[in-house]
Amino acid sequence: MQRNQVLFLLKFFAILVAAYLLIAWNPVNDHVIVPFTEGVARVSGAVLNLMGQHVTTNGTVISSSRFGVNINNGCNGVEAMLILLASIVAFPASIRARAAGLALGALAVQVLNAVRIVTLYLLGAYQPKLFDLFHTAVWQILIILSAIGFFLVWSARVAPNRLATRG
Repeated sequence: MQRNQVLFLLKFFAILVAAYLLIAWNPVNDHVIVPFTEGVARVSGAVLNLMGQHVTTNGTVISSSRFGVNINNGCNGVEAMLILLASIVAFPASIRARAAGLALGALAVQVLNAVRIVTLYLLGAYQPKLFDLFHTAVWQILIILSAIGFFLVWSARVAPNRLATRG
């Protein structure tokens, strides 16, 4: 393995551990992550209502007479965004490229996560036997893979420009 690759991996893991410790800290969880998750619930609930599901949201809970889901940590897309953050920040690129990658990547992860929450609600309401499989396996894997995939596409686009400027 080349020195640059080892350095990237060391930076990636250090940033990831620091980010996880930060969001696990109760003041950050209570004042940043929980309100963020409530916003995720409101957006997903609005999408479900546009689909005629007649749901209500209360904090992190989306419910109706048919089914209810509570969006907990691990289901709010934050972990996938942290993986994306750690990989983009650890990658040798300009601040501008990193900022654009983080903004677009976070948006992509959260759009996909909203699709995830909507489909999980619909599965719970109409196909409850499939809910656990999709909740614990299918969507968890897809969300993490989407963050990794975004990073791979972003880094491939940024790397040629970075190499060209080094001469």
